[in-house]
Amino acid sequence: MVDGKRILSLKNGRSIFLDQEVQMLPPFLIDGRNTAEVFLSNMDYAQVGAAVVVQEVIDGCQNEYLSQVQRQYPDRFFCMGMAWDAAQVDAVAQAGLKGVAIPGHRVKEPLESLMPVFKRMEEKQLILSMCLADDERQIAQMAEIIRECPQLKVAIGHFGMPTTDSFRSQVLLAREGKNVMIESGGITWLYNPEFYPFPTAVRRIREAADLVGWDRLMWGSDYPRTITAITYRMSYDFVEKSADISDAHKTLFLGQNAVRFYGLRNLPDLPYIKNMSE
Repeated sequence: MVDGKRILSLKNGRSIFLDQEVQMLPPFLIDGRNTAEVFLSNMDYAQVGAAVVVQEVIDGCQNEYLSQVQRQYPDRFFCMGMAWDAAQVDAVAQAGLKGVAIPGHRVKEPLESLMPVFKRMEEKQLILSMCLADDERQIAQMAEIIRECPQLKVAIGHFGMPTTDSFRSQVLLAREGKNVMIESGGITWLYNPEFYPFPTAVRRIREAADLVGWDRLMWGSDYPRTITAITYRMSYDFVEKSADISDAHKTLFLGQNAVRFYGLRNLPDLPYIKNMSE
């Protein structure tokens, strides 16, 4: 339940989401489960070496399963736990998870109420994945958290909500501390009405780079929900094929920055496999 409304898996990738039936996942996920093995198959096909896995309250807490995934595939997945107090942060670290994902847009209290969580994460050297509300009300709160926890690595999700008036303010949070990044998971969802090759999304990526520099931006896909509309490869292909971003900046945005920020190691060399239809 979120805000008193139901979240319920059905079949064929469909769910009741906030009391409305939607295609939450691709229809071939008939049991509603996007397992690590299904994801790895998509990653290998799309030549994605490693993935950062975050969480959302609409899926329930996935800490137990993701801790198993982290142990089984340590070089392919960087899995985030869910935690709402310092003791839960300790449990996340003990389970071998690499960070904590907090959907801040679903937090009703001021974000400062979670300061013990952020302080403990800083002590445990866990990375914070944080999505913010699509207005200005959490900007100053998040800036205060960044200043209070200068060693805490923070990835601001949904690329700062580029379809809203708070976009510039969210991106500028990367100037508040040396360990703050902006990641683009969900940007194709936000520009789905425009659809591939998402020219406005490309412009927003360039605008963000003008504000904080290319070294503060990272690609993200928001898989699996985004691939109800596009393929996993398309979620980065619109950047890779854009003539408006230089090759050097594509290298930073599509991988190099994430390797540095998350400390990714031992990435596989994945060959391109030709489609039968080519």
